[in-house]
Amino acid sequence: MNTEVLLARNEGAALVLTINNPATRNSIGPEFFQAAREALNAAAADPVVGAIVFTGAGGFFSSGGNLNQLAATRELTAEARRARLELLHGLIRAIRNNPKPVIMAVEGGAAGAGMSLALAGDLLVAARNAFFAAAYIKAGLTPDGGLTALLAESVPRQFLTRMCLTGERVSAERMHALGVVGTLAEPGSAEAAAIGLARQLARGPERATARILGLCRTAPALPLDEQMEREAGSMVESLGDSEAVEGIAAVLGRRNPDFDALRG
Repeated sequence: MNTEVLLARNEGAALVLTINNPATRNSIGPEFFQAAREALNAAAADPVVGAIVFTGAGGFFSSGGNLNQLAATRELTAEARRARLELLHGLIRAIRNNPKPVIMAVEGGAAGAGMSLALAGDLLVAARNAFFAAAYIKAGLTPDGGLTALLAESVPRQFLTRMCLTGERVSAERMHALGVVGTLAEPGSAEAAAIGLARQLARGPERATARILGLCRTAPALPLDEQMEREAGSMVESLGDSEAVEGIAAVLGRRNPDFDALRG
């Protein structure tokens, strides 16, 4: 029996990280948060890794926090509960600050903190029959892991409020219609679709990709003038980068660019 909470494997330039707790539908807690954060930091510094895919073992993404563990935190001080919560928030920040694209592959469902994790990725692939649930209310709890902020990037306040106050399941197809899910896949094929997308992105210019990720991550929250300042800074950097030399030459020469020699 494999007791690792996180499994890692390479699929070409894609690093696949699998939540590995199928007995509890991949509930997540401190051990997973720490392992995932370490894996993300290592991937950020690894020139072989071009993109990262998160998935869940056993055909389910994640049911969120382990309620037995959460119940035990009642015995802790407020400061200790906050420190434990920061492990989750540190993982979400590690995803949002990673220079490599992070793609979430959701089969089955993503609930509670599992939904927060799914929303934190740069791109979200979900099986048509999967569901999403901000299920905190059912346990008398409130959202964490940035769920309200991340979901508000895509949906109106009324929809956000309904999801959080009812905890009801919302289908992947509905989330796709709202723009939360970027790609729908047939059941059982979300991981393969995410890996294919990861490999495609990994062939792109490494530093330009990191700059674009930074811009896309801040765009929903920043005023137009501030975002344009960030765009200007990124464009100035990009124009002075050897990636632009190769990219522009490839476009003008009507050939595919070769960015591999420029990595690292």
